[in-house]
Amino acid sequence: MSPAEENEAPRNVEPAELEPAAKAELDRAFEEFYRAHLRDVYSYAYYRVRDHHDAEDLTEQAFLQAYRHFDRARRESDGRPLRPWLIRIAHNLASNYYRDRSRRPQTPLESADPIAARHDTEAIAEGREELRAVMANLDHLSDDRREALIMRFALGMDNREIARALGRTDGATKVLIHRAIKQLQEAMEGDEGEPG
Repeated sequence: MSPAEENEAPRNVEPAELEPAAKAELDRAFEEFYRAHLRDVYSYAYYRVRDHHDAEDLTEQAFLQAYRHFDRARRESDGRPLRPWLIRIAHNLASNYYRDRSRRPQTPLESADPIAARHDTEAIAEGREELRAVMANLDHLSDDRREALIMRFALGMDNREIARALGRTDGATKVLIHRAIKQLQEAMEGDEGEPG
């Protein structure tokens, strides 16, 4: 192989361009990948945009993009899990969503009612209030800190996966998560001191 060929990135082959047997194998592998990661992508999208319909749209877009590049991603992964790559796609789509949304009016989160449930216990009400407080304080974090916490606690991703998804080193990710948790804790403690 010549040096020019070694430096050349592998070309992405669209699924429709594959031979029928190769496409069938790709489709089977992608179906397993989809089933394994659908909940993670939807959860990530929902925590980012906080709207069920928009989260569904972002999830669909993320998997459509992933399908188009799935063959190349598998070849280049060297056996590493593809979840961080998929979450990175969802991350980029959510960033575009916010950029587009900033150009049009929106309804503030405070005006939204909680999802109705047939439970009226005090513990559930307290849990909802605590969740609202956490979600409200997440909005005060920088995008990278908020996203790191969503990936860590909502998706259960480890630091290495988060680092890959955010394009950071493991050490920088560990520091990012530590600082995000500390900032969120301080904000939550500040809320407790405010008159309600």
